[in-house]
Amino acid sequence: MKKNKNLPKAWKKKKQRKSETLKMQLLQKRKKPISLNKTAKSWKVPSILFFASLITIILVIPTLVVVPFVTKDGEKNVPVENESPKQVEVTMGNSPFSVAVARASSDTVENVPLETYVSRVVASEMPAKFEIEALKAQALAARTFIVSHLMQQGNSKESDVTDTIYDQVYHNDKELREEWGSDYSWKINKIKKAVAETTGEILTYNNTPIQIAFFSTSNGYTENSEDYWENEVPYLRSVKSPWDKNSPKFLDQKIFSIQEVEKQLGLELPNNNQLAMEITRTESNRVAKFKLADQTFTGRKVREKLKLKSSDFSIEQKNDHLIFTTKGFGHGIGMSQYGANGMAKEGKNYKEIVKHYYKGIEVNQLDETAPTLVAK
Repeated sequence: MKKNKNLPKAWKKKKQRKSETLKMQLLQKRKKPISLNKTAKSWKVPSILFFASLITIILVIPTLVVVPFVTKDGEKNVPVENESPKQVEVTMGNSPFSVAVARASSDTVENVPLETYVSRVVASEMPAKFEIEALKAQALAARTFIVSHLMQQGNSKESDVTDTIYDQVYHNDKELREEWGSDYSWKINKIKKAVAETTGEILTYNNTPIQIAFFSTSNGYTENSEDYWENEVPYLRSVKSPWDKNSPKFLDQKIFSIQEVEKQLGLELPNNNQLAMEITRTESNRVAKFKLADQTFTGRKVREKLKLKSSDFSIEQKNDHLIFTTKGFGHGIGMSQYGANGMAKEGKNYKEIVKHYYKGIEVNQLDETAPTLVAK
């Protein structure tokens, strides 16, 4: 529709005033200030979420990295990244001489620095999971044994010692790696630490290296040397060892037929229903004498012939079978390994441990006690 050019001037003025009014209203709206409260409200929730997330990242992620994993038996495992080959190994002290070890499995002789030999004996004789102070006590026992052995033996053409229970059990590095697998790193470093912190220390009595004896688990007491062996040794006295009751090797039981007992002990038993048995015990409650029918045996002989865990045994007859229940594991003389670990758990240090099990001894330096051996 075309615009009418002939509209009255009054209408034109009215229309112009209306247009100007609309323009003024628009300008006023543009000049109206923006509400800060509305803006703040729009940013409030995202800001809180952002800072909460940031705090969570800062606190939680380091915890996940540092906290070790815990196995079902409660033993802590070091995180995988800490078990890498780059882990720094403990450096042991200097060895004044080497030990020639005859290897039973290969019929060869390995020449091993003293402190390395001690660390491998500790690794072979005592569980690496034991307390560090117990491992230190075992290190002193191992070092004292070989020093005393070498001083008594003198010069040898081939080897100084075997790697069996007749001396001290010894496994080399390759064998320990195969045995421990992925646990090798933390176990060997823990043992090396125990050895390094006792470098050169041995046990002496009247300034002479002592005759070392140790075993796994007692029956609650250690044994006087003359009650199991022949000679009385002043520092191998019976002492209390109550910590051993927590050892998994404290109790054992074996069942034999009467025919098996006859064969192993080399005797003939009467065919009557109930066998006559008498037992006399030592100060430590181990069997001193065992009389079966009309023959008498030492507790040691019965233990060895029947391969019992201990010479502290009791016997119950069930028809034509005999049930042997034993307490402890080993000959019972000297230091109990599980007892040493129990003492360490109670806060005792390695010197307190060895002085409990070896009466009247001192901890001395090898170079002061056996200078001729060091000079070798």
